[in-house]
Amino acid sequence: MHAFRQAVEARDHAAIERLLADDVVFTSPVAFKPYPGKAITAAILRAVMRVFEDFTYVREIDDAGGTDHALLFTATVDGKSVNGCDFLHVDADGLIDDFMVMVRPLSAANALSEAMGAQFDQIRLEAADPSVRVF
Repeated sequence: MHAFRQAVEARDHAAIERLLADDVVFTSPVAFKPYPGKAITAAILRAVMRVFEDFTYVREIDDAGGTDHALLFTATVDGKSVNGCDFLHVDADGLIDDFMVMVRPLSAANALSEAMGAQFDQIRLEAADPSVRVF
């Protein structure tokens, strides 16, 4: 099992952040532009954990080289069932340097977009100042 999956399932925010490279790029399923950097990515992931209900990884696919991973999940957002996948790439140090999320169906993606939009002021605060983190 990938260490990121273990950290998420344990809801271990510190372990999740330790697995992110400083130059990680997060690509959201609902935002046009990617988010570069560890601080903003960690803040986004904390918000996702606040927004998703009943989150469960259901399958893990790894490449033979061990650098690319796909973690399929289910969750609920505002009463909408979500199916999604976290696509992770790890660098030579084993840290996540590319993190892309895809979700379906459209109604769930729209619910996720709305819920994350409501979190974004807090995300910006957390990314700028770690002392204001909300778990």
